[in-house]
Amino acid sequence: MELPVVNGNGDAIDTISIDDGVFDVPMNQTLVHQAMVIYQMNQRQGTHSTLTRAEVSGGGRKPWIQKHTGRARQGSIRSPQWRHGGIAFGPKPRDYRKALPRVMRRKALQCVLSEKIRNGRLICIDSLDQLDGRTKSMKRLLENLGIAGSVLVVTRDADRDVVRAGGNLKQVWSVPSDLVNANDVLKRETALITVDGIRRIAELCTAPRFRARKIAGFVGGEEEQA
Repeated sequence: MELPVVNGNGDAIDTISIDDGVFDVPMNQTLVHQAMVIYQMNQRQGTHSTLTRAEVSGGGRKPWIQKHTGRARQGSIRSPQWRHGGIAFGPKPRDYRKALPRVMRRKALQCVLSEKIRNGRLICIDSLDQLDGRTKSMKRLLENLGIAGSVLVVTRDADRDVVRAGGNLKQVWSVPSDLVNANDVLKRETALITVDGIRRIAELCTAPRFRARKIAGFVGGEEEQA
């Protein structure tokens, strides 16, 4: 597949050949939805906490005697039915994180990137050297490219000037190619990726999984004794 490459003025200057196995993948809504749920769960802090009846201060004395008052029996003024009492079955600190297999992470990213290309919402730019860290340089670039909504700017490596240029713009989010994920791409209307960044994404999506191999004559890193 050939993808046009534009410059900072929005003019098409070249094309780049991209792998169809990475950027022309059919949309798998079930997989993408599952990945989105896990990404959003992993962003939860899980620091919510409430006090139970055992943790609320007070309530050591029985409010009134058990019988002969005409009222319901009560053992403590810190029971859940009392005002200022403990919370029954309230939230406690917990970890919401779940692991997403690497194959599923890669496939979900490929699905959303392919969908962006099919909808014409992925722009490949030759470089972002025109960004000098100022907000007006980012605004000028987005105007030249005709980007009005939210945008995800992807570079090969972390670029301080790109981050500073889009830091004051609410609809601009920048991320290096090693950290890009399906959630970031799907949340923004447009993806602006450099040539080096899109090549790095293709490398990461097609890289084989690491497998430990035994070296002949060695066991566990030590030379095998005869």
